[in-house]
Amino acid sequence: MTDSTACLVDEVDGVTVVPITMIVSGTPHDDPTPHPPQTNPPPTAYTSPSGSASTSRPSPARFAACYAALAESGVTAIASIHLSAEMSGTVDSARAAARDAAIPVEVIDSRSIGMGLGYPVLAAARAAAAGASLETVTSAARRCATSTRTYFYVDTLDNLRRSGRIGAAARLLGSALMIKPLLHIVDGQIALLEKVRTATRAIARLEDLAVQAAGDGPVELAVQHLAARPRAEALAERLRKRLPALADLQVVEVGPVIGVHVGPGMLGLTITPHTS
Repeated sequence: MTDSTACLVDEVDGVTVVPITMIVSGTPHDDPTPHPPQTNPPPTAYTSPSGSASTSRPSPARFAACYAALAESGVTAIASIHLSAEMSGTVDSARAAARDAAIPVEVIDSRSIGMGLGYPVLAAARAAAAGASLETVTSAARRCATSTRTYFYVDTLDNLRRSGRIGAAARLLGSALMIKPLLHIVDGQIALLEKVRTATRAIARLEDLAVQAAGDGPVELAVQHLAARPRAEALAERLRKRLPALADLQVVEVGPVIGVHVGPGMLGLTITPHTS
């Protein structure tokens, strides 16, 4: 099981996705699961001057209902893998529900979001499909989470500031209009990586970071974006040429819940070692 911030674009056998809720002008909307293209609200939903868009974690009751339904369907154990506890209370809700579940539930904090969560979920799903035990499935997820790296660029820090998810990058706030921040996820939090003067330089730097992180081994790579598909596709094409050992590359538009916090124009890279 995972949550909708995993940004899975297709249904995956054996994976149940619990939606996180986006609230716009007081009206709740479940994050679409999985995230097909063109499902996001218009960019104005993310940039309202009033900051009226927000998000809400799934309740323990919602997790409990999902765990119970899976148990009734014949599932004997669940690996429940979710976005960083530093960014959301989703893990806390899952753990609260897991304590009273009818079957063993192991809750895992991925310490990431987007495909930084999605890749560990896919690793766990592959292990489960091969008949692995719960312990082996959760070990696969944790190994993948530890070895996965995420870097991203945002046009503005305003959305992250309003949502309180800016973490260690808070010191940028005084000069946010003068720079284009490159960010990464460290210890489950969003942190400043570098300050760059233009969007063009920021995207070029993202490309270089992916090449450095890949090294010489086979890797899987996800280019993630919000309302910036042409820019994301162009970056993906350049990376295909620069990474000869690239095993898989996908371009993913993040869903509304992540969009509330990063805003339109976000471009990110998540890279993980490829395992056969």
